[in-house]
Amino acid sequence: MAMSVGGEEGGPMSDINTTPLVDIMLVLLIIFLITVPVVIQTVDLTLPKVQFEPTITKPENVALSVRQGPGGCEVYWGMTRMTSADLLTKAVDKLKVEIDKQGGPTVPGLELPEVHIRGDINTPYKCIGGTIFTMQRAGFIKVGFISEPEPGGNVARL
Repeated sequence: MAMSVGGEEGGPMSDINTTPLVDIMLVLLIIFLITVPVVIQTVDLTLPKVQFEPTITKPENVALSVRQGPGGCEVYWGMTRMTSADLLTKAVDKLKVEIDKQGGPTVPGLELPEVHIRGDINTPYKCIGGTIFTMQRAGFIKVGFISEPEPGGNVARL
């Protein structure tokens, strides 16, 4: 076994011995591999049933109904059936009108309207998700869902 005490020209050696560092890292890796499965456990939970907070209906809010129809997803603005393109156009126009009513986009304390979606219980998520995406593309920030509580259930905040 040889030992190096100096560099090429007899000066001090600048190489760092990384062997002890690698040894410590391997020991720590083994410890973590053994302890992580012990730490991660599932906890039995009873998730809350449908509860809701009463919404305040304002005339400027947009009420949409979404359901699965024979031809695919159906979205209604009030009682008018909308295609995805029509929904985007009408939503952008509605948002522009509401912003202009309040004095323009630079007014401090701008109150933007909300979107309230009523989704049928048998509607696939792609229909609801597509509606949310379209309304967010139009510029709406707040999107909420309208649901019915269980009969006799308490109204509580989640």
